[in-house]
Amino acid sequence: MKILRRIECLNGPWPSVAVLRKYLGALTRLAGALVLMGLWIGPIALAQDPTPKPDRRPKEKESTATTESTPAREAGTSAPVQPPVGYTVGVDDELTISVWHEPEFSQSVVVRSDGMVTLPLLNDIKVVGLSTQELRTLLTDKLKTVVNDPQVTIIVKAIRSLKVFLVGSVGKQGMFPLTSGLTVLQLITEGGGLGPFAKSGSIYILRTVNSKQVRIGFNYKKALQGKGEDPLLQSGDMVVVP
Repeated sequence: MKILRRIECLNGPWPSVAVLRKYLGALTRLAGALVLMGLWIGPIALAQDPTPKPDRRPKEKESTATTESTPAREAGTSAPVQPPVGYTVGVDDELTISVWHEPEFSQSVVVRSDGMVTLPLLNDIKVVGLSTQELRTLLTDKLKTVVNDPQVTIIVKAIRSLKVFLVGSVGKQGMFPLTSGLTVLQLITEGGGLGPFAKSGSIYILRTVNSKQVRIGFNYKKALQGKGEDPLLQSGDMVVVP
């Protein structure tokens, strides 16, 4: 009792139960108001927050179809061609001559009208009429005087010396380069197909054999159905579509 009285003297008389209930009620109402204010202000603050939020959506895989490129495309050059069987170098053909570890001797050349090309230190070299293997052997022998154990590679970039011709009732007449395995049907397709008045049963090939022109018949319909021959073309052949 003495202790309680001393506390009352120091802190004043204790509040009654009614007063305590009144204080508790006020605190409860205040706490409720604060909760409601938090629920109302929170979404507004989030909406006005200028801080960018990271995009957590799964990213679509980027297509590489348009980015992939071959070394020839990156360098802006044409891809090598596959020479036909028995190919020999001709005028206007474009070749890439590569010497391993010797960039000064590696370059692209076009065969001149005199049948020659010019290479550093080797000057003019006649290449017309040579196969790629024969040309590689020739250049290897000549480079031995300036390069230790030369390793030569020959790549045919364009064949302009081998030509075939398409004339008559077709979409596009003219001269076409002779690529490896080119057949009559393929040439007609490259020429835009037969014209509306073409006589498909009278197509023929004019070919020079031993300085004489030989006429070779061609059955367009059977070849188209896979039941007839579709002959390979040779340099200088002329396909005539009446």
